[in-house]
Amino acid sequence: MNTPLLVRRLGRQAYQPVLDAMRAFTDGRDEETPDEFWVLEHEPVFTLGQAGKPEHVLAAGDIPVIRVERGGQVTYHGPGQIVGYPLIDLRRLGIGVRELVNRIEQAIIDTLGQWNIVALRRPGAPGVYVGDAKVGALGLRIRRGCSFHGLALNVGMDLEPFRRINPCGYQGLQVTQVLDLGGPGSLKAVEDVLIDELSRQFGFTPQPGAAELPIFADTATMLAQ
Repeated sequence: MNTPLLVRRLGRQAYQPVLDAMRAFTDGRDEETPDEFWVLEHEPVFTLGQAGKPEHVLAAGDIPVIRVERGGQVTYHGPGQIVGYPLIDLRRLGIGVRELVNRIEQAIIDTLGQWNIVALRRPGAPGVYVGDAKVGALGLRIRRGCSFHGLALNVGMDLEPFRRINPCGYQGLQVTQVLDLGGPGSLKAVEDVLIDELSRQFGFTPQPGAAELPIFADTATMLAQ
């Protein structure tokens, strides 16, 4: 396959505007809409999945908690962590949800392998682990055959907020990051490899997109008011 994948490298973003744009993109796309991959880091936020239990948020403090429609329990996003949103038409690729998850996990595993970090899956616990510690998390949603939400890969960040939650609903789950595992702390260095590995998993050819969120008709109307 030689299918284009538009890659938007969005820098640091507040969570809610990205969530709104991701929903609007997914709701407004059709069978001709090119797939996109949004790569960014978020301002500090806890997100609680659709079936997430509030008791897994132990002490949010000054970090907001936002409930969203993705799968999974609670996780943390913050500076120094790569968040990737693969906005992919699964019907066009002819794959299901399980294959989507497997390929995203493999892209993270292969990315870490560039720095000789041996990462693995855990049966029944989506995400990527090094030893007993989680380094990459997944939380996805499929709407009309298209994926949104996505992955988070800890690179070089303050891990303290993970102690304020039961990460992914698991009490005492250890969390690690690329920098502590002997890899780079540079988001760009890891992003470059992750974009290539994700593209390879799905047979995409990555193409640079605008370094900004897309503007939709409803958003433009709101801004004009």
